[in-house]
Amino acid sequence: MRTPRPARSGALTVEAAGCVLWRRSPVTGELELCLVHRPRYDDWSWPKGKLKHGEDPLAGALREVAEETGHTAVPAAELPSTHYLAHGRPKRVRYWAAEAVSGTFTPGDEVDRILWLPPDAARRHLTSSMDAGLVDALLATLRPAG
Repeated sequence: MRTPRPARSGALTVEAAGCVLWRRSPVTGELELCLVHRPRYDDWSWPKGKLKHGEDPLAGALREVAEETGHTAVPAAELPSTHYLAHGRPKRVRYWAAEAVSGTFTPGDEVDRILWLPPDAARRHLTSSMDAGLVDALLATLRPAG
């Protein structure tokens, strides 16, 4: 893991990681994206969380997916990172495209619901417009080359 850089204000950047988790619908075969609901913030976002000290960002992203959604995922391309202020500190979240391969969701204190939605519906359902931009980034990685 890279050492957090001090921001101009002198505050260390909070490092986090997550995934834009996807699957093929077990019913229709269409692409579905997983959103998590966090009751603490009453928002819908991608599964993500702060990295543990010294944790590899991709390993942290997959850990967060497992903890928040109950799913095991196979990672693919790294997607754009998001940067914002959280509680007055700069925060960077690195994201990866990841396919859900197995698992079952169990509600918890941190995430009480998940939704599997088609890309356009997921884009509209996400609370943050910053998160919505990752839908197109994911779709670009899933398109066949040519």
